[in-house]
Amino acid sequence: MVHKEAAARIKINKLLEAAGRRFFTEGNQRANIQLEPKVTITTQDIDVLGENFEKVTRGFVDFLLLNDNGFPFIVLEAKSEEKNPLTAKEQARKYARSQNCRFVILSNGNLHYFWDLERGNPYIITSFPTLDSVIGYQKVSSDPQCIIDEQVGDDDIALTQRPNYSAEAAWKNEAERPGYIQANKLRFLRPYQLNAIIALQKTVKDGKDRFLFEMATGTGKTLVAAAVIKLFLKTSNARRVLFLVDRLELEDQAKKSFAAALANDYKTVVYKENRDDWRRAEIVVTTVQSLLFNNKYQRLFSPTDFDLVISDEAHRSIGGNARAVFDYFIGYKLVRG
Repeated sequence: MVHKEAAARIKINKLLEAAGRRFFTEGNQRANIQLEPKVTITTQDIDVLGENFEKVTRGFVDFLLLNDNGFPFIVLEAKSEEKNPLTAKEQARKYARSQNCRFVILSNGNLHYFWDLERGNPYIITSFPTLDSVIGYQKVSSDPQCIIDEQVGDDDIALTQRPNYSAEAAWKNEAERPGYIQANKLRFLRPYQLNAIIALQKTVKDGKDRFLFEMATGTGKTLVAAAVIKLFLKTSNARRVLFLVDRLELEDQAKKSFAAALANDYKTVVYKENRDDWRRAEIVVTTVQSLLFNNKYQRLFSPTDFDLVISDEAHRSIGGNARAVFDYFIGYKLVRG
């Protein structure tokens, strides 16, 4: 017999509470969980479910997680601990569609998935996302076709640095052009760098959302990363990007590189604990170690806070426990090897 403290219901209730969810009204905070549309949950309703959510006729339970206006926003499919949450995937999809919900959470108390019905398959998560983070995630159009169709040229970064560079006299004069480029620190993609971006677009066309760039030291990986970031932000397939490094000295280096390339359009910050600068930036740079310390990535961030995660140096920053950080966030993933 599974001990009550370890049962799926207890664990899921704690996850819901941590995500700011309430079965009952608390002071001026309204209940934001329902068992059925427009039906208030009572204590008896919760108790009758039993410890493992398997005491109902259908063998599965759908919770409706509401938005601030009281409308169904996320369907939570709760299974017992011995069941794989994915076994109820299709039932959850149908119910979510019937309630006009785009998002689904599948959980058995130990294993959890977040599912954006407009964007492929469920992602494993380690905590339930907050309402605000999912609302922010929803604002991203997340249309892969826009990534595929976007025309990226070798001057993609230069156009952000100096949008009208090609109309300026010093550029038009071939003799003055090298000095003009140097004076304005314009960056142009080399053919192989541009080919890397095009290869990513083709991979997106194939329905993939994870990418690996293998490039030797000194070949301009950070410039390629900047071009990828611009591609995702410009096409509204990301609203915020997380760039992971494995050493402190690389934080400032990456920030300076992205600022030099993209500052005219996007803000880059180095993440520091107890500061909200990252919420006002499109590009957040930090070390894997910083996020791993005391499981900071789980305590201070929601899985939907970043839509694109780029990890530097695949052989180091994606090894061991660092993989948990990389996989925690929902969205596109890029590893620079």
